[in-house]
Amino acid sequence: MDPSRLHPQARAAMQVQQRVPLTRATLPAARLSMVQATPAEVGSGPAIRSVVTVDAGGVPARLYRDGDHDAMPVVLHAHGGGWVMGSVDTHDGLCRHLAAASGWAVLSVDYRLAPEDPYPAAVDDMARALTWLRGPGAARHGLDPARITVAGDSSGGHLAAVTARRARDAGIRLAGQILICPVIDPAADYPPLDEYGLDREEMRFFWDAFAPPGVDRTQPDLDPLRADLTGLPPAVVITAELDLLSAEGERYAARLLAAGVPVTATRYQGLIHNFPRKLALFDAAHIALAQLTAALNRW
Repeated sequence: MDPSRLHPQARAAMQVQQRVPLTRATLPAARLSMVQATPAEVGSGPAIRSVVTVDAGGVPARLYRDGDHDAMPVVLHAHGGGWVMGSVDTHDGLCRHLAAASGWAVLSVDYRLAPEDPYPAAVDDMARALTWLRGPGAARHGLDPARITVAGDSSGGHLAAVTARRARDAGIRLAGQILICPVIDPAADYPPLDEYGLDREEMRFFWDAFAPPGVDRTQPDLDPLRADLTGLPPAVVITAELDLLSAEGERYAARLLAAGVPVTATRYQGLIHNFPRKLALFDAAHIALAQLTAALNRW
């Protein structure tokens, strides 16, 4: 990748989080590093009317509401972090901003992490949270079970894409899907090095932790590109030019479009992996947030 293409704010952003070479031994330090960088990267987010912890069908989650009316549409959100890092805390600021800007509630799922709980744990947790959203528990929180959008960033984007397809297979109609810098292709051929926040060895570690060698990675729950994509809900796919994952995210958007799914796919020039989460560092993150809000208002 051409370093002259790097956005000036991206240069500064890459200095915020201390990167730790990923191994099972260093994973606790990497998890801590992500947590420690969150205030500088994301900020605290706006104050909103209600933030509560809920048990979403046995899965811990955090529910954000910036309104007091009943039958509020809801975004089912899966955080990023390579399936091995991240939490509702690292994505609290993003979820607050999304709830405040859109008028939708946001249910942020604290799914089980690999390698302690590899596939299908995270996928199953998302499915259980979706089932809860469609039942009486969510209704007691004033949520509309008929207007659910699934969303996620990075590995959370993978979980969102899989959840959307599994919902369709179960006869559940979702309002939309939001995929931010998503992981899509377990067989992607990445370049050897990438100094822009994500590299090939990290992706190998993430996939091996989530779907260890011996697991069939060609199944649609792991490789969404191999799934039948017809009948899926409208999608917004956001990619970043200098992100290792941009090609697979854009390939998935093209596959969705070819299957007849309404898609808005946007590549942000000069930017790096998962910039939309880093609202304290990137002007473009707020533009992306406005784009997502516009889509939710249409859905």
